[in-house]
Amino acid sequence: MNETGISERDALKERVLTGKKHGMAVLILTIAVLAVAVFMMAESAAVGTEDDPYAPLLAGGVLLCCVGWIPLLGLKVLKPQEALVLTLFGTYIGTLKGAGFYFVNPFCVAVNPAAGTRLGQSGDVDDGETPARRSAVPQSRAVQNVNRRISLKDMTLSNARQKVNDVLGNPVDIGVAVIWRVTDTAKAVFHVDNYKEYLSLQCDSAVRDIVKIYPYDVAPGIDTTGDGKADDGSLRGSTTVVAERIRRMIQEKVENAGLEIVEARITYLAYAPEIAAVMLQRQQASAVIDARKMIVDGAVGMVEMALERLKENGTVDLDEERKAAMVSNLLVVLCGNHDAQPVVNSGSLY
Repeated sequence: MNETGISERDALKERVLTGKKHGMAVLILTIAVLAVAVFMMAESAAVGTEDDPYAPLLAGGVLLCCVGWIPLLGLKVLKPQEALVLTLFGTYIGTLKGAGFYFVNPFCVAVNPAAGTRLGQSGDVDDGETPARRSAVPQSRAVQNVNRRISLKDMTLSNARQKVNDVLGNPVDIGVAVIWRVTDTAKAVFHVDNYKEYLSLQCDSAVRDIVKIYPYDVAPGIDTTGDGKADDGSLRGSTTVVAERIRRMIQEKVENAGLEIVEARITYLAYAPEIAAVMLQRQQASAVIDARKMIVDGAVGMVEMALERLKENGTVDLDEERKAAMVSNLLVVLCGNHDAQPVVNSGSLY
């Protein structure tokens, strides 16, 4: 806590540095100074004696060569949608944003703890190397080649598929893709250790917390909204709603890391392999039952219509026993899986 009662964490907010686009002017001036230093040393060397009045000229040229290159350390080049978080002797001094050629204090250091993270899903870490080649790069060389710029573009994180139990306890394999971006570079760098790994962990956690609320298919007596009333929410039928709830939960968890979750989408959803076959049989059985129910309902309606038409037209007068036999025969014909093979009766009906 500081003198105002505000913690250092809460007081740390992004400060965008402006008026620093002097990189080209400093570069030209530095080159000119170095050229003058070389000229001074050349002129002094042409005399060839230390007692000559040009000896101080040599010393001045050497001194300029020793310190004249230091301003080059303060030159920073940024492309569109890039940022650079700068610290000076451990103190955060500001963030450079926007495309341009900048000049800052040569002793400033760019900080990005997630610069070397290779999640394999974010576009900002694609360096064109295959995983095998990347793993073969020595650690020291990898650290030297780290790009400490922070990308402000919309990036995609697609974590590995997870096996999660739904509300009924059935194991479900689910994959989620998250579109995200950095909105506060100071929070992203200083509030969490590694904002990319932090985001990946929170995505996994949010997916598990939301998926366990829903059944895979619509199930009776399940409350997915938390209002105490059963509803027809399910992972398969309410993917948009589920994805939006996942997005909101991730956003709540990464707010302190200066990240914005633009969108979340379910990219893969299926029963786990160990129960997939059983659940397929269950779905097939349910479909067969529904189809049979529809067939029976239609057959009963057709039999009722046939009996009413026969009675209205007076075509034949059937007693209750004959009606029952006719109903039985019609139901067998209409509900059977195979075509009926009628037997022709050439005698009397009775």
